[in-house]
Amino acid sequence: MNATNVKVGDELPTFGLELTSTMIVAGAIASRDFMPVHHDAAYARSQGAPDMFMNILTTNGYISRYVTDWAGPKSRVKRIAIRLGVPAVPGKTLRFDGEVTKAEIEGDELVIDVAVRAANDLGDHATGTVTLTLPASDS
Repeated sequence: MNATNVKVGDELPTFGLELTSTMIVAGAIASRDFMPVHHDAAYARSQGAPDMFMNILTTNGYISRYVTDWAGPKSRVKRIAIRLGVPAVPGKTLRFDGEVTKAEIEGDELVIDVAVRAANDLGDHATGTVTLTLPASDS
């Protein structure tokens, strides 16, 4: 991807992530989030959740991956601002979609805002905006 290819209104390709208990627990461990709802299904259910669920840091990681996989290795995430909704639980596919809402040259960088949505069949898990940059020129 280069700066001349990005336009407001561009849609990112949909990405589907089939969630497993192992992924959810691994994300919680990696981010040192030992809250039982992220690794103990019985505890999560006792709190009213349908199952153990992904923590926000793991969600942010997957959103970052989604956007940078699209933008390429020269991209740099500057800001992630999301709002959590329904839980991301094992056995559900989390579908990521995005659309470019800003693409402006600022100095030697292209600043891009991407409206993102991660949803499963329960509804929207995360919605918000990712701001990233690309070099304005390939040199």
